Amino acid sequence: MNSWMDYVKKIPAVLQAILNVALALVALTLCFFLVKETWHIFSFIFLEENEATGYELAGRLLVFFLYFEFIALIIKYFKSGFHFPLRYFIYIGITAIIRLIIVDYDNSTNTVMWSLAILILLGALFVSNARSVRNDD
Repeated sequence: MNSWMDYVKKIPAVLQAILNVALALVALTLCFFLVKETWHIFSFIFLEENEATGYELAGRLLVFFLYFEFIALIIKYFKSGFHFPLRYFIYIGITAIIRLIIVDYDNSTNTVMWSLAILILLGALFVSNARSVRNDD
């Protein structure tokens, strides 16, 4: 019975190792797409001669920052002892909604609703940054 419990106690360590390897692979994939997106932005600004709009550039920049934020989240996960800070998810959510507003701005009602969602996320960010709640530093 005691040897069985030794195996059971090793399960969290094995699962943590699998999670760490998977997150490392995700981070490498995100780094690849970050470099690819950087090349697209560079070519969009300097190499393309078509009539590209500022909305397309803004959309690409925000996708770049989404990759950047996810990579920063994974780095923070490893540096903080296998813990995802809530603040980073809120930052990613705000960036994603801003990108959505820039890309899909046709319906004004949807734009107002997405803006309210950003306001709610900013309130959540304010609460999560309170000293009594924050414990990741």
